[in-house]
Amino acid sequence: MTKTAEHLPRKTAKTLDRILGKQLKVLDDGFVRVVDYMGNDESIVQAARVSYGAGTKTKQSDRQLIRYLMRHLHTSPFEMCEIKLHVRVPMDCWRQWIRHRTANVNEYSTRYSIAIDAAYQTKPDAWRMQALNNKQGSEGFLDKTKGKVFTANEKKLQQMCYAEYNKRIEAGIARELARKDLPLATYTEAYWKIDLHNLLHFLLLRLDSKAQYEIREYSRVIGEQIVSRWCPFTWEAFEDYWQNSISLSSADQKMISALQKNNKKEALAEAEKLELVKTTDGKVKPTLEGLELEVKLKALQLTVPWR
Repeated sequence: MTKTAEHLPRKTAKTLDRILGKQLKVLDDGFVRVVDYMGNDESIVQAARVSYGAGTKTKQSDRQLIRYLMRHLHTSPFEMCEIKLHVRVPMDCWRQWIRHRTANVNEYSTRYSIAIDAAYQTKPDAWRMQALNNKQGSEGFLDKTKGKVFTANEKKLQQMCYAEYNKRIEAGIARELARKDLPLATYTEAYWKIDLHNLLHFLLLRLDSKAQYEIREYSRVIGEQIVSRWCPFTWEAFEDYWQNSISLSSADQKMISALQKNNKKEALAEAEKLELVKTTDGKVKPTLEGLELEVKLKALQLTVPWR
């Protein structure tokens, strides 16, 4: 007789099941919700051990194995978990999101359907200023009084664009053409399915302080409210070894060694040799790599020799 396959119960996460299908608010009119998922921390451990045996290891040993996998970048076991999210996100933010090509995506189409009548609006105190050392980033905020003017103008512009869009639709103009002048702040919706390994890579990049605020907010909700419930051991390890860790290049290590000699002049000479700083007209200025090292030195409570 042919031996029947052993029944394998579906791996679930009870804490995630509690929010399954619920909309988690992001920004003013956006959301993220879990549609479905496969696997949990146990699935990662199971794949790493290539065994379907249950009860042979303790929860603590499972946690230790997951932390080992995360520390040593053994990522394939994390691919055994998948999650499908339904997201509502501004189009300009979605453009950055969709750059991560390691997911399966199906987006709401304004060729077939009427555009969503909602656009992301900026609060008067939330107009960010252009960063001086980062061409694609921001730092600081515009004065709130001036911001009120831009917020009021933004609302008028969005209303005008959507009113014109509606006129085109009512006139029978094709939806694919009628939509072309809608602002990038218009919300879109999509189903986004991704495995846990690639989701963690997405979160690592998009939770970074240099990422745009709006996509950081979506990433924060996905990480703190979804992944932490779904695979808590994995989320803990991710925070410890990926998100909150410091990577030290060989140049960084040489600088730290120079600083340990308590000779600021020698450390500064080493920084110039490593092209972490440049001297122009008698003034020492850090390069981009030097600025990045500066953040690391401050985190380690070490002296920054060029300050």
